Amino acid sequence: MSKENIVRYSLEQIREKVAKGDDRTDWARVEALTDEDIKSAMRDDPDWAEFMDIDWSKATIVYPTPKKAVSIRLDEDVIAFFKKSGKGYQTRMNAVLRHFMTEQKKSKNG
Repeated sequence: MSKENIVRYSLEQIREKVAKGDDRTDWARVEALTDEDIKSAMRDDPDWAEFMDIDWSKATIVYPTPKKAVSIRLDEDVIAFFKKSGKGYQTRMNAVLRHFMTEQKKSKNG
């Protein structure tokens, strides 16, 4: 796919399109899919090969929220660990911190 065909939308723009019914998803076809249909399609998709054995049952949807720039001192090996996995390492660090925060809230409320 060439870059000239790529279109980007904000979350708010997507929500507006869906609310107006201005999306191209065939929801009747999606609703008709069985779990086995979905698993079969995933097995045939090379992009899913490394994700097939992950337990997705506890996955949660996370919508992007505005970020705030901060200065923080971290150990060099922690930064190196996250940077080693490539672009987006700050987002991954944020996800780890969010998970910790969520678990702490659960333990205090539970």
